[in-house]
Formats: sequence, structure tokens, C-alpha cells
Amino acid sequence: MDSRTAVFRVDASLEMGTGHVMRCLTLANALQAQGRDCHFICREHPGNLIEYVRQQGHKVHPLACISDAAMDETPIHAHWLGATQAQDAVLCAAILSTIQPHWLVVDHYALDAHWEQKLKPYCQNIMVIDDLADRPHQCDVLLDQTLGRDPLDYQPWVPADCRVLCGAQYALLRPEFASQRTYSLQRRCQAPLRHILVSMGGVDKDNATGQILTALATAELPTDCTITVVMGATAPWIEAIRQQVSSMPMAVLVRSGVSNMAQLMADSDLAIGAAGATSWERCCLGLPTIMVVLADNQKTAAAELQKQGAVIAFKLDYESVSELGNLISRLNGDLTLLTRMSESARKITDGQGVNRVVTLLSRPK
Repeated sequence: MDSRTAVFRVDASLEMGTGHVMRCLTLANALQAQGRDCHFICREHPGNLIEYVRQQGHKVHPLACISDAAMDETPIHAHWLGATQAQDAVLCAAILSTIQPHWLVVDHYALDAHWEQKLKPYCQNIMVIDDLADRPHQCDVLLDQTLGRDPLDYQPWVPADCRVLCGAQYALLRPEFASQRTYSLQRRCQAPLRHILVSMGGVDKDNATGQILTALATAELPTDCTITVVMGATAPWIEAIRQQVSSMPMAVLVRSGVSNMAQLMADSDLAIGAAGATSWERCCLGLPTIMVVLADNQKTAAAELQKQGAVIAFKLDYESVSELGNLISRLNGDLTLLTRMSESARKITDGQGVNRVVTLLSRPK
């Protein structure tokens, strides 16, 4: 086995979004900085990030979608795989047999112990990244960066000798978030609401961004308030959003495929954003957030962040748009609440999680 090599099995698509690939890229880039070679195995779903991963300097082994595959009934997200677990395992085994990595990192809701057991002979260690705690795994390390997650939640699902890393202190954030943390926190005390950041993930397949802009158009905001909308390069609604902002009553900038997200967050006074991996980025920078829950698997993290006082969780639908506008107006008139939210958020993660995980993976076993 090659102690310098790690292989990541992870996908992005219009349905599952980009967050799984982005957090794996953060870990891969940190390993690469330590001299490790990192490979990605990704299926060619619509909305994949294969070319982006290659641009980051990593080797990608693409897998074709098997359109006539008889899909597994389990796990719950099995339809996200584009193949059965058995089919996927055969293809991955052929790739891994030539690489023989020290670590195989798996970040996929459609894969479980059945797949992992088949790949175990081709690598020295397996690490699973998960946040569902709903299926068995055959792994050496499991990482769940969900705030408040109890390691005991995984006790029925992993081997007894598996090391379980739980909590936002392990959040896989790019180094620029830790770099911007001091600047961002220093400007938060009673900061006026002059810059709002809207970011609903890399895909936003249901166009939640459009509903949020509708709400912002009705909100009472300072006349000099600017709204920045960040969308992924593959977002299907980006042209519709550009059309919508042309009639907005305030200045709105639409940006896609940004490379300075940490700076944009640090310069913002309020975020309206999806639950998910970016939650921990906003917490690291102490950015007060209206967190929009778009999927069932986001409810746990959103509820815990609201309990901690770091966010206001909001379930978005067409009937609640006016309610969101009223909430934004209330926050504009309550800078003390924004300050309290910032102080709560900054305590949740310091942005050093990727360093903690890399240190662990670098230890000989």
C-alpha cells in the first residue's frame, strides 16, 4: 500500500449538490500540501464537478452512469449513485487495485458497509464522512461534523475499533476561513446591516434564491444596503436570477463560481443561506445567519445551531416569503440581536478542523 496516496469516492450532481465534493477537496488539498497524492473517483452525473477537481490538481477517474441499473432499495439515497453498490464496487476495485492507497475516503449517502467491505482489500484504511447516522459502515475512521452529534449515535453502525470524530471542531473548512476569522470577528460589534449575502449552495435546484430575493424586495432595509447573491457555476437558475435582480429596488450583485467566499462572508453583515457545509464557514467567521432548511437531512444541524443562538432557522415555501421579508426587517432594526448571533456562532468552530483530521490521517496505523 502507498502511504502517500489517498483516494476519494464522492459525487456532485444537480440533485445532491456540490457540498460533498467541496469538503473532500478541502481535505485533499490539505493532504496534497503535505506531499500526498490524491485521486478522486466521481460519477458523470449532470452537474458533476469533475473538471473543477482536475483544476485543483487532482487526478480524477470518472465513472459513467448506468442508466439501466437495477437500483438498490437501500440506503435511502441509493438512487443518487447512478448504479448499484455492487456495480460501483467492481468499477472502483479496478481503479484501486492499481493505486493501492493508504486511505480510501468515502463521502456518499448511497454507499454503506456492503460497498466498503468489497473495497477493503484494495486499501489500508477506510474513512467515511457522513452526517446521517442511518446505515452500517465498515471503516477505520468516521467523521461527522454536525454540531451536537453524539458519537454514540454511530455505535450501532460502525466496528467497535472505529474511531468516531463528531462535532463542528472537525468541520472541513478551507484555510482562508481561518485566515479571515480575526478580521471578520473584529468588525461584528453592532455592525449596521449594509451588506447581505445570499448563498443557497452550489446548485439550488428548486430556485430558493428567487424566493429569497422576492422577500428581500419587500423588506425594510437601509438605502445603502447591498445584496450579493452567490451561485454555483452549474446552477440551473442563474439566468433567471439575473433577470429578477434587474427589477429589485436595491443594489444586487450576482456572482457565480467565486473563489473568495471567505472574504465575501467576512465583509457581510447578514447571511441568508442553506443549511449544510457552509454553515460551519459562516460560524467560523461569526456571520449572523437566517438558515434556510431545504432538505430533511439539514434539520438536525439547523435545530442545533438555532438552539445555540447562532442562526434563525427558516423553512422556506411560497407561503412563507412575506414572513421572511418581515424577519429581515426585524433584524435590520435589532443590531443587538445580530451581535448576539455572531458571538454564539464564533464559539462553534475555529476553522482548524481540517488540520485536526489531517493530523489523524497522517499517524501510522
